[in-house]
Amino acid sequence: MSAVHALTLSHFRSHRLVRLALDGRPVILFGPNGAGKTNVLEAVSLLSPGRGLRRATPDDIARRPEALGWKITAELLAGGQRRVIEAIAEAGQPRALRIDGKLAPQAALGRIARMLWLVPAMDRLWIEGAEGRRRFLDRMTLSFEPEHGEAVLAWEKAMRERNRLLRDQVPDAGWYGALEAQMAEAGARIMASRRAALARIARASAGAQTAFPAADLALVMAEETPEDAAGLRLVLAEGRRRDMIAGRTLSGPHRADLGAVFAAKGIAAAQCSTGEQKALLISLVLANARALAEDTGAAPILLLDEVAAHLDDGRRAALFDELLALGAQAWMTGTGAELFGGLGPRAQAFEVQETGGTSRVEEKELP
Repeated sequence: MSAVHALTLSHFRSHRLVRLALDGRPVILFGPNGAGKTNVLEAVSLLSPGRGLRRATPDDIARRPEALGWKITAELLAGGQRRVIEAIAEAGQPRALRIDGKLAPQAALGRIARMLWLVPAMDRLWIEGAEGRRRFLDRMTLSFEPEHGEAVLAWEKAMRERNRLLRDQVPDAGWYGALEAQMAEAGARIMASRRAALARIARASAGAQTAFPAADLALVMAEETPEDAAGLRLVLAEGRRRDMIAGRTLSGPHRADLGAVFAAKGIAAAQCSTGEQKALLISLVLANARALAEDTGAAPILLLDEVAAHLDDGRRAALFDELLALGAQAWMTGTGAELFGGLGPRAQAFEVQETGGTSRVEEKELP
């Protein structure tokens, strides 16, 4: 399994200094709203590629505006190896990463341990805009293929340059051709990886013994778009005039959406009840985790913010049983320890309290 075995936060949001010693069991963080529970989850999420579960900038995270910066230090057990990861941001500077004392790119984190998360902001995933669903899909895809993030960044960088040319009404076909070649190569990789991830989730969901409803997923494109590099390059070239009028690129993987249907009822996720939508999200995260455990031999680290609050007792107990059967280190937050009483000694629990503007974390026993 992959698990955090030690975590130290320094000047990270509300936490001046926190040290947690962990043993691989699920981790429960309980305490009142605003105490700093989600801040701990955010710190753990920054041990994976990207901007974390809040997508915050380094300056947003600093405990105080005048602080010199912040630091996360974690000891991670993954693949039978212990790795030391340090994420550091000095004031006004981008986040730097060290793995075992050596500077490393963010993409390297995806090759050490896989991580999935579910936060309350995602509860409206099925009824809001496509951007959030696309980001959810890309996080799933990234968990299977760490290089997916590099392809997405390559597409976005080249597309920004192309959009600038379009807005400036630049007619030079050579400039467009060079950028479109880069976009076509990255775009084909993105769409192939997304489809492979959806197929893998479908296999993990099929026949699974779970208390949560399965979802049938589909990649939905805004318009007919080729998924091979040559076809995509042709579409981009032929669309320059239309795109110049719009001032932006209108074809490609950045226009994709994730469709979901409650399989047992044949109802689109957007038409389901709030509780059903939440259950579908949990089901997808669990399916993603099962697939990763089967493919890599290690369950991913799961970050489940306020996950128990909207589940009845039966489904809450079922979730805990599934997490334990999976063997995942799941980090869960809630306002009260009683929400997690069914776990007892099978989990480590920490009470998070806020005193004088600073969060304090203390290990406790579950009731």
